[in-house]
Amino acid sequence: MIIAQLIAKFRAYLAYRRNCAILAGLTDRELHDIGINRADIEYAVRHAVNA
Repeated sequence: MIIAQLIAKFRAYLAYRRNCAILAGLTDRELHDIGINRADIEYAVRHAVNA
């Protein structure tokens, strides 16, 4: 049971890092089009992964 929880947390962390990397690769214009700015990337991803 503990191992399953660790695996789930690790997968969530990987999803967080992957999504941060994807958004960081966008231009400021593209980020503006989806309603976030560069400083909000980690916040937006954190809340999207936890939703």
